[in-house]
Amino acid sequence: MIGLEAVSGIVGSLGDLKIIGGGLVVIGAGIGIGKIGASALEAMARQPELAGKIQTVMLIAAALIEGIGFAALFAL
Repeated sequence: MIGLEAVSGIVGSLGDLKIIGGGLVVIGAGIGIGKIGASALEAMARQPELAGKIQTVMLIAAALIEGIGFAALFAL
């Protein structure tokens, strides 16, 4: 039978893992949004006449990534 001390130790370590997971979510979302921004700027430099459409798509994609990041953080 598992003692109360062992269970509290497991729960404590899961809490630490949640914090690490939350940090990874934030880092991943930041990297994803940064890559979107870099790719959009490169595309706008290549085809300036499509800058408005590229910017719109970039903002929608960044908002979706940010929303997924928030949902993952609130799930912790």
